[in-house]
Amino acid sequence: MTIAGAERAAWVEPAARLPLRWGHYRDRVAIGIVLIIGGMVHLQAASTTQLWPLAVGTTAHIVGWLILPAVAWRRIIVVLPSGLVVWLLLTGPQSVWLVSVTLLCWLIARHRPWRSFLALGPVLLYGVAAVTLFREYDGTLVALTGALVVLVGSAWWAWALARPAGSIRQPPQSTRHTARP
Repeated sequence: MTIAGAERAAWVEPAARLPLRWGHYRDRVAIGIVLIIGGMVHLQAASTTQLWPLAVGTTAHIVGWLILPAVAWRRIIVVLPSGLVVWLLLTGPQSVWLVSVTLLCWLIARHRPWRSFLALGPVLLYGVAAVTLFREYDGTLVALTGALVVLVGSAWWAWALARPAGSIRQPPQSTRHTARP
């Protein structure tokens, strides 16, 4: 393997390099994702007669952000905006575009570089489309399901954009020198 190939293979998530005081990196990421999304979904089950999901969903959502492996200020700064968005999603499909704030919080907490913020575009575009397609509150489930799909795809795209340009897979180069140009 060439030196350039070793550099491409050696790229590691910035958050994975942080020393953790407890737990394992992958476990904390998985539990954090489940609590963030699960809290958001659970909170949407609330109604005027059933208020318990508001407390449980909000708590799970906040704990999910605090469990993610990241520098402390990055975890704490995203709790309020993302928690506010989860509550604003109760207003219906007209507020689905606010899911882009949750993706922005994810990019901040995951130590993504500025170029990965381009991934906010599809989420905002879907939010505009959801406002025009879903006018009534009964379309919220479909609108949020679509937002979740676009959000996950955009988060993976942001991950791909975060990798250094030299780490994108290229065909292997031969280490032997030949006389041909």
